[in-house]
Formats: sequence, structure tokens, C-alpha cells
Amino acid sequence: MLPSSESPPHLQPQSLKRPKTPDSADRKKAALYSIHVYISTHPIAWLIFSILILQLLLLFMARSLPASFSVRHWSFPSNLVIDNSLSFPSNPVIDNSSSGDPCSSGKVYVYDLPPMFNRELSDNCQDLNPWGSRCNALANGGFGQRAAGLDGIVPKSLIHSWYWTDQFASEIIFHNRILGHRCRTLDPNSASAFYLPFYAGLAVGKYLWTHSNSQERDFHCEMLLKWVRQQPFLNRSDGWDHFMMMGRITWDFRRSKDGDWGSSCIYLPAMRNITRLLIERNPWDYFDVGVPYPTGFHPKTQSEVRQWQEFVRSRNRKTLFCFAGAARQTIKNDFRGILLQQCRDESDSCRSLDCAGSRCSNGSSAILEMFLESDFCLQPRGDSFTRRSIFDCMLAGSIPVFFWKRTAYYQYEWFLPGEPKSYSVFIDRNEVKNGTSIRRVLERFSREEVKRMREMIIDFIPKFVYAEPNEGLESMKDAFDVAIDGVLKRFREQWYKW
Repeated sequence: MLPSSESPPHLQPQSLKRPKTPDSADRKKAALYSIHVYISTHPIAWLIFSILILQLLLLFMARSLPASFSVRHWSFPSNLVIDNSLSFPSNPVIDNSSSGDPCSSGKVYVYDLPPMFNRELSDNCQDLNPWGSRCNALANGGFGQRAAGLDGIVPKSLIHSWYWTDQFASEIIFHNRILGHRCRTLDPNSASAFYLPFYAGLAVGKYLWTHSNSQERDFHCEMLLKWVRQQPFLNRSDGWDHFMMMGRITWDFRRSKDGDWGSSCIYLPAMRNITRLLIERNPWDYFDVGVPYPTGFHPKTQSEVRQWQEFVRSRNRKTLFCFAGAARQTIKNDFRGILLQQCRDESDSCRSLDCAGSRCSNGSSAILEMFLESDFCLQPRGDSFTRRSIFDCMLAGSIPVFFWKRTAYYQYEWFLPGEPKSYSVFIDRNEVKNGTSIRRVLERFSREEVKRMREMIIDFIPKFVYAEPNEGLESMKDAFDVAIDGVLKRFREQWYKW
């Protein structure tokens, strides 16, 4: 279930550096950048704040003035008009959620971008990967090829809803879904949010493992921003009511120097206030929103979701914990190698799958079967802090064991329970390196505690699967619905601050 449609890191040219996932020094830089972005994004809020401070100073000074001298109180105008030539959505800050209005948070306008920014990229799927075509991975609206080899692993009635979905296909999935969203509007003047269906991940992906230059990696993003800058609706808000789905991790779009990894798309000035949906976010950037990696299950109805939930709930799990991953021989004290060794040493309690080579590529049913039979699944960081396996694991009703808090806890707040201990286990990686037995830690949990955590995961399954129908799953909200609702709510709250 772990796609490997693109080259593994050891095949990267030496001239490119891996994407940065900053620690203390970079965190400070990112934090300062976020503060700068926030100030520039909320000029009116800061103006009001400055006015209030000024009033307090004047009042303080007035205490020493004669009684006949008064300080006039004044307030900021409530009906601000930025550009009279453009109309804003009516009543943008009114919350009608209690009225049952499904679009109480606003409506979305989808830009009709020139095809070079989306359709032409996916149509030329044979050229998106230097190691072969990606057409199979992007087929069926981004779901990929229909799954095979699942007989006896998943219920027969649900096999038709399983695909070998690529982990970097979210841009296509989101684009198809938003075209059929109930709150989409064709009138931009009535919209409170604007979606840019730009396949940024596909655009940069073809250059990540080649000797490309910075101009090639930045080309599509620069052209997109140049195009959207010519649209009146981005200029009226400086982009804060615009958003897009970028189908890769945030570090693929944060190149600081020409010789580094990826593009500099996120650092381009016009991107400053645009909300970005990503499968891994920068926790210190307000405009990054982490959304679930796509799994292989794309239910067609609410009934299919409930059927799957009951299936994983009733599984007879024979193994305490499991791990799917590949050791990195070139990395000293490689943590995944440590996990594989612990699992092999505890073979009566742990089941492992060494993903070296192509064992865990699209089309593998071995991982799903292993997750379905295990109480816990080990989830170290991947090439970056997150990995697709997190959601494959939880979809199967297995409880994730994390070793970095940034692997999930700082990533998917809209989609996962707020209390980490309610659905997962955290073991500090340094404790494992110093000899802590994972088996002994997991054996301390009672059957009731394990059941309780699994029930929490099962309840949240709808929030991290992507449904197949473009209109969604009736009254049940999937990952796409949660993401769009979250963005609309964020923009509505921004209107309220204004």
C-alpha cells in the first residue's frame, strides 16, 4: 500500500540536497517568517491594535490634564471598502450553521486555469517521471489502477472501491471533487473562497531527480502566479481568501538556494497569503494545512464506509505489532533499521515487511493484510517527518506507534482526534536507541485500552478517506469535505477579524 512510483532517495543526483525539515535554528527562522506573514496578512487588525494602544496612552496622559480638557474616543470604521469596483460576498461573517445551511461558511469559486497548469501536466503523464510513465498512477481521476489481489483480504462487496492510489495524486483528486462540491459557485462575486486547481506537485516532480536548474523547477509556479495576479479577486484581498492543493510535502516547495532541493514556489511573494493544502505541512507556517495522504480505499457510499468500519472492528488480530519499511544502509544508526531488528528479535509478537526494492510499491496487498492482523503498527518518520503508511495503518484499524511528534500530532489537527493518547502511542526514538523494548511498552496496554483506542480510530476513518463520488457521501464528511470546511471556516473567521 506504500506507493513507490518515484525514485528512492539513494538514486538522487549528488548535486541536489534533500528537502530541509528544520530543527531549532530553522524553527526560529520559520517562526519569525510566520510572524512577519501574519502581520502583513492582517494589516487592519494590527492597525486597530495600534489605535487601541494609542488610546491607552492618550488616556494615561489625560489623567494629568485639567478636568476641562477631554479626550475624544474614536473607533475604526466597521464597513471597510477596499475596492469599490469589486463586490464582496454578502454577510460574510454570519454563522448560519444552526440553520442547516450547508454553505453557511461561504461558497467556493474554482478558477478556470489555462490547461498548462493542470490538464496538460496530467495528460503528459508519461513524461512526469525520469524512470517511467506515471499514467497508471494518475488514472481514474487520480485514484490509480483498480486494486487486484485483495480476494480474501477485504470483503468481496468492497473490492470495487479499492485502488492502488499514488501518494502524490491529491491534486487531481481535489480538483475533481471540488468541481462537484455543493458550495461551489460560478459567480466569483458571491464567493468567499477561491480555489486554484494548479498541479504544483506534478509540475515540480519531474525535475526533482534530474540535473534541472532553478528556472525549470520554478517555471510553472511563477507563470501561475503571474496569471493569477492579473485577476481582480486575488488583488482585492492580497490572496488571503485563495487556496490550493499542492500534492507533495511542503519541503518540496521551499528551496532557499538554487542548489537546494525542490522549487521556491512557497517563498515567491505572491504566494505569501495563499493557503496551501499539503500532505505534510510546516508546523510554523500558518498558511500550510496538513491533509491526509490518500489511501487505496475510495468508498462510493456511506454504507460502504460503515461496512468497512465493522469489518476492521471485528478482525481477529494475531500479532501485537508490525512494521513495514526499508532500512537505509548508508545512514549511520538508521532508525528504521533498528525497528526492523527489534521486530525480527521479537518474531513471536511482531511481523515485519522489509520494503527494500519494490516490495511496497503500488499494488502490494501484503501491507494491508499485515495491518489488519496487528494491534499496533510502528510509524517512524519517512524521508520527511510524515509517511503514507500512517493512514494505511489506521484505515486497517491498527493503532499507530509514533517516535516523532511531528509525524502526526503537529500535522493533521482537522482530521485526527485532539488527544494523541486516545488513538496512538508515543515512544521517544532516543529511548528506543538506548534499548527500550517496544514490545514491553505495548504489552502494558490492557485489552480494554487497546479496544478503546481502536474504536477512536474507527470513528475517525471517514475523515481520512477520499470518497469516489464527486458530490461526496451524502451526510457523511470525508477528508476532502473536512479540508474544504476547514478552509471556509478559516476564511470566515478572517472576515470576522476584519
